[in-house]
Amino acid sequence: MQKRGIIWILSLIVIIGILVIPASRGVFESLTASYPYIMGFIKFAILATMGEILSLRIKNNRWKRPTGVIYRALIWGFLGIWITMVFSLFNSGVASLQTNGMLPGDPGGLSLAFQTSLFMNIIFAPTMMGFHRITDTYVDKYANGIKNIKPGEVIRDIDWEGFVTFVLLKTIPFFWIPAHTIVFMMPDVYRIIAAAFLSMALGGILAFAAAK
Repeated sequence: MQKRGIIWILSLIVIIGILVIPASRGVFESLTASYPYIMGFIKFAILATMGEILSLRIKNNRWKRPTGVIYRALIWGFLGIWITMVFSLFNSGVASLQTNGMLPGDPGGLSLAFQTSLFMNIIFAPTMMGFHRITDTYVDKYANGIKNIKPGEVIRDIDWEGFVTFVLLKTIPFFWIPAHTIVFMMPDVYRIIAAAFLSMALGGILAFAAAK
């Protein structure tokens, strides 16, 4: 096995170990509760970037560092902060609407989890995914030595038809809404890291399907 593969696997084992071992899990929970945005940045910067590395491994049949990996990790970290805020915003908002009788169900359990996931993925996810597609394209161009990159060039290079027909119309209803429903049934302290793991898992699943 390549050195990068060993590092990837060991990193995953360490992360799982932190969550499994009671002492380290307690520290994780405390830090997440006290510093939600910083921890959101760290969780997504690490796990989602690991997902990109795994995706490349599946596609190329060898471990390879993504182009502009540091930039990608920073972007994922920024998205982690954004997602941390949005999770709380939509969960509290849906609960408030249910309490006031403006949405069906009681503000708790499956009803709250499903509707939070539904509205978040319909309202927020397309914007976030589009932003990430733009930043990915920009990083690809910059890493390939292209300078003075104009926004119009980036936008023209994106397959927006594929983005809408596959990313929005397939992954959102068939993966993200069900997956995030489960996430929102978890305790608050584990939701963001679960979402980061899902980002890693989806990258691997899609790469595996494409490699078939």
